[in-house]
Amino acid sequence: MRISRMFVVAMLSSAVLATGCAKKESAAEKAVESTKDALDVREHEKLKDAGEDVKDAVSDAAQGVKDASSDAVESVKDAANGD
Repeated sequence: MRISRMFVVAMLSSAVLATGCAKKESAAEKAVESTKDALDVREHEKLKDAGEDVKDAVSDAAQGVKDASSDAVESVKDAANGD
């Protein structure tokens, strides 16, 4: 059980690092890539979609942590003020 958790963490970390290594693209390259993405005809489409899903999930999780920490700060302030 512990090995599988470590494997999942390692895979997610690798995916996050891989999506962070983006190359610079011109406007034309971005347009071609967007069109191929919309038509689901990119090379390695499933892998790229999975990477995009991981990127979105990490972004959502980060936003959730940010929101939760803001709520915690407000709760501490309210408790300190006796509200």
